Amino acid sequence: MPIFKDEFFESQWLRAAGHGSYGGAELGECLEVARQIGGADAERWFEAWSAMAARLEAAAEASERAGHRVSARGAWLRASNYARAAWTFGFKAPLEAKAIDAYRRHRRAFTRAASLMTPAGEAIRIPYEGTTLHGYFFKIDDAPRPTLIVNGGYDSTAEEAWLFSGAAALERGYNVLVFDGPGQGEAIFEQGVVFRPDWERVIGPVVDYLYALPEVDCERLALMGISFGGYLAPRAASCEPRIKALIADPGQLSLYEETKRRVPPFIAARLLEQRGLFPRLLAALLKHRLRQVSGGWGLRRGLLVHGVKTPLDYIRLTPAYATEHPEAIACPTLITSAENDEIGATARTLYDRLTCPKTYLTFSAAEGAGAHCETGARAWFNQRAFDWLDEIFAGVASQARAA
Repeated sequence: MPIFKDEFFESQWLRAAGHGSYGGAELGECLEVARQIGGADAERWFEAWSAMAARLEAAAEASERAGHRVSARGAWLRASNYARAAWTFGFKAPLEAKAIDAYRRHRRAFTRAASLMTPAGEAIRIPYEGTTLHGYFFKIDDAPRPTLIVNGGYDSTAEEAWLFSGAAALERGYNVLVFDGPGQGEAIFEQGVVFRPDWERVIGPVVDYLYALPEVDCERLALMGISFGGYLAPRAASCEPRIKALIADPGQLSLYEETKRRVPPFIAARLLEQRGLFPRLLAALLKHRLRQVSGGWGLRRGLLVHGVKTPLDYIRLTPAYATEHPEAIACPTLITSAENDEIGATARTLYDRLTCPKTYLTFSAAEGAGAHCETGARAWFNQRAFDWLDEIFAGVASQARAA
């Protein structure tokens, strides 16, 4: 039974509650937040999540002062997730002060939690085009280990990427790097740096950073893309031969094709028209949708993270976000899709065009994993994805021993 009648509120609530798999939520806390919100009310959404985060921040501070590291770590981690959930409806241009404050609380709480983990997570700066990208590196020990880069999506952060799959990787003996690229986390909240389609220019510096670390086994370096990262990661891997395994959840070949498949066919066929009556009608339709609390959320997010002024501008930039040569991906690749996820409509097309060793996994509602990015059953996704990755890298290790 759904918690919210509004599908978008429901999906975002499940996203927050689902992070309980790795210590980022408690079901009772999330149900209490839902009770306080009551319905599809964006203001009450912010207030309820923010208040729960504040309660846990105070509890974490008290536990840490008293030397209760485990208790403090758990409270900081949940506070971080709830502060992230709070800004959901404030993720639009221009960013309001309360959304920026919620982001900063989210990051601060996670940094405090990471410092109390074993092994502790290290906040890092990755050199990137005259500036730096924010991230964290978690290492198993000082020996060279297989390493996973977790690449988030449109509105995720380095901190949330750790909850999605970073913690699961660390449990399995992988070093983990999570980061904010252009358009994500710190880059958009603090620097105003927007997305770019040539994501290989982002992943290249991340790989450079890891190659300089003695704790990284460069022959077992994997890249996982989550949500919009399911486009970004394959695009990067098609140009970056140092990636030795790729996971795209869900796989996406092209942002434009994904967009076309979510609108009626008569609109899809004319999305990029520049002149005449249709573009004006489409602009009016999108402007109306932009004002809808739930229905317009994706458009408002798109304007922010791409730095454009109108929904039509956003639609017209989507063709640039395409993996033009998926055949160039050389590493073993796992493509996934979930039953009820409208994102990932091009996952099978991407998979079919791959010429590398490849695997396709689907996740169903009957498994509890039918939602976007398998929220609500992320541990099941991680079990299947990491079983695949373990086997891929076991083969690499065997080859190295034989040599």
